[in-house]
Amino acid sequence: MSIKPSNIAPFKPDSLIIKPYALMDLDDTLFQTQRKIEAWQLPTAEKETLLYASVNKQGEPLSLMTQRQQLFFNWLASSTELIVVTARDREEIKRVKLNFDSWQVLTHGAVILQPSSEPLQAWQQHIGEVLWPLQGKLNQLVTLIEAYNHNHQDQLKLALHHDNFLDPKPASGENQLRKMLIYLAIKHRQKDAIALEQFGKWLLGEHPDLSHDYYIHSNANNLAILPKGIHKRHAVAYLLEQCLDRVRPSFGFGDSLADLPFLQQLDWYGTPNHGQLHDHITSQ
Repeated sequence: MSIKPSNIAPFKPDSLIIKPYALMDLDDTLFQTQRKIEAWQLPTAEKETLLYASVNKQGEPLSLMTQRQQLFFNWLASSTELIVVTARDREEIKRVKLNFDSWQVLTHGAVILQPSSEPLQAWQQHIGEVLWPLQGKLNQLVTLIEAYNHNHQDQLKLALHHDNFLDPKPASGENQLRKMLIYLAIKHRQKDAIALEQFGKWLLGEHPDLSHDYYIHSNANNLAILPKGIHKRHAVAYLLEQCLDRVRPSFGFGDSLADLPFLQQLDWYGTPNHGQLHDHITSQ
C-alpha cells in the first residue's frame, strides 16, 4: 500500500532537544601545531587569539586552536554528545586540555573508554583475543625496524603503543589483564615525509608477508603499522551497535584517509578544508 502525501504529517519542531552524537577526530581536525597553522594558512589564527588544546610530554603548549575552531568546539560541547575518535592512547589523551565527558575511542580503536573513563570490558576482551597471537610478530617487527634505523643514521623515531587487555588464556582461569603491544608509530626526525613514505614502501617490499596481518597508515610525518583487527571503524561500529541510542542521529569529522571508514558509518560526515582527506578529494 503506497503512502499518499495527505497521509504524511508535516514536521513540527519539538522544544525537547535531543543531542546528536558527534564523533570527532582530534589532531588536525579540531586543533593542530603552529607549523601546520602556517602551512595551511588557517584563518582567524592571529597569535594573540590562539588557545592551546594540548601539551607535550614536558607540559608545554603544543597544539593550538584558531578562533573558528574554538567556536566550533564550543558549539560541539554545548549542542552535541561529543565522542572522541583518535589515534591517541590513554596517556596521550591526558595531554589534551579539552573537556570530554562521553565515550572515547582511543589508540586507533583498540581502546573504548566509557563515560566513566573506565575501559569497556567486552571490548578489552575482544581486542585481547586479536592482539595476543600477534605479540611475537609485533616484537620481531620492532627488532627489524631498529636494525633498519641503525643502518640509516637513526633517522626514524619509533614509538610503541601498549595497553592492558584481558588475557585470552589466563593461567588461573580467571579474568587477568595483560600488557600487550598494539601498534608501532614512526616519525622521521627531520620531518621528511618522503623519506618516511619510502621506508614504508621498503618495509612492504622486503617483507610482503606483513600485509597478511598488518596494514600501514601514513599521513605526513606519521606512519603507523597496525594489526588488521585494530581500526577506528571496528570500534565505532561496535559503539553504534551496542552502546549508543540508535534513534539519535550521528555525524563526525576527520582529516585523514584512515578516518573515512569510521565516518562512513555515520549519518553525516565531513572533513576540514585542509589535510590528507581534503587533498585526496580535491585531487579526484
